[in-house]
Amino acid sequence: MNNTDKANLVPIARDLASLGFRLTATRGTAAYLRAFGLDVDVMYKVNEGRPNIADEIVNRKVNLIINTPLGRESFFDDRAVRRAAMLYDVPCITTLTGAAAAVSAIRARKEQGVSVRALQDYYAALSVPRA
Repeated sequence: MNNTDKANLVPIARDLASLGFRLTATRGTAAYLRAFGLDVDVMYKVNEGRPNIADEIVNRKVNLIINTPLGRESFFDDRAVRRAAMLYDVPCITTLTGAAAAVSAIRARKEQGVSVRALQDYYAALSVPRA
């Protein structure tokens, strides 16, 4: 997570925690979120050692990634994380706008469930009988 995004991450992280997600972040992001009272596990960056975030993805311990890299120093980690996410079918969101939308959708899914209707049912509900 790049430093300019951290302030905007707090409400998203709070929402994810309230939805039952366990939060995991790299050292700097974890410290930032902990300062706001969130329970966050610390994970190594790919270039810091093992087990790192790519290892956790491979081991199926990660269900969702929010990664907003910025700058040259994040290139290696970003590439490894996205590659692992792609190979192991883990959603990887790269903007906070996208993360907020995903949290909103997850909440709606939990609260409202899913109902399926045929397209014809929608059309019939919109059509007005002719006189």
